[in-house]
Amino acid sequence: MLIYKNYDQEALDRQYNNRLKVPGFAAHLDRWELLSRETEKMFHCCKDLRYGQLPRERLDIYPSSFPNATTLVFIHGGYWHMFDKESFQFIARAFQPRGITTVLLNYPLAPANTLDQIVLSCRTALVWLHENLSAFNGNSNKIFVAGHSAGGHLAAMLMETSWRQFNPNLPVDLIKGAVAISGIFNLTPIRLSYLNKVLNIHSEAAIRNSPVYIQQVKSAPLILAVGKEETAEFQEQSAEMYAARKAAGFPVHLLEMPEQNHYSIIETILDQNSLLSIVMRQMMGIKMNVSAIE
Repeated sequence: MLIYKNYDQEALDRQYNNRLKVPGFAAHLDRWELLSRETEKMFHCCKDLRYGQLPRERLDIYPSSFPNATTLVFIHGGYWHMFDKESFQFIARAFQPRGITTVLLNYPLAPANTLDQIVLSCRTALVWLHENLSAFNGNSNKIFVAGHSAGGHLAAMLMETSWRQFNPNLPVDLIKGAVAISGIFNLTPIRLSYLNKVLNIHSEAAIRNSPVYIQQVKSAPLILAVGKEETAEFQEQSAEMYAARKAAGFPVHLLEMPEQNHYSIIETILDQNSLLSIVMRQMMGIKMNVSAIE
């Protein structure tokens, strides 16, 4: 029986089982850990800063060496119920040396927390950063967000936030741009897949937390990156989000990256000559000689 598009239950589950798609996934996870431990030794980091009251509402900041610096906030993936910022410290080694204050964000996980709570926590973190970045050489008027997989979903949700609802003094354009890497933007297939045994997303929550269904309210640039070696559903997730932003008339770029899978794609950030690294630096206004976005 078909339950979503042309997928029956088994086929849909396979589409969202990245570990099945990439048999060597464990090597990527091990490499992230090794690179992260090396990164912690390379740069000064302010660890486990509390931005809220829940146990996992904490973040790490690698301050720029220069005051008033552009800031990049990175949100990890793990289907909203796995992983930790500790495994993604390596992101800082791509940006801190270029004068960018880099933030690694933790958030509450399912099933103990709902998706609504997870999104709220990420929004709370951005408000805290806006109020406190100057103490870490960051510029609250130059905040960019990036995320991988479920983190890409959360980055897109932050883009669609009405910040004045949190505080009337917050700028409407608190986030100046976002990068969603292998992101998830339509939660309907997630709700119908094996993942919902852990996530417990009901139909209404799936709609209100799906960026493709939310009325587009921000004109900041959004970069969508997806590997050509990812499943058809992951590629279609980014294509659907691209179409939604394009239809709204907002700046959006879709990067379909050859030879990259769901895990390897994030590692390309460390290669300063990779397409993903170039477009991220370009979006943040970091000077370079190569133009990747026409």
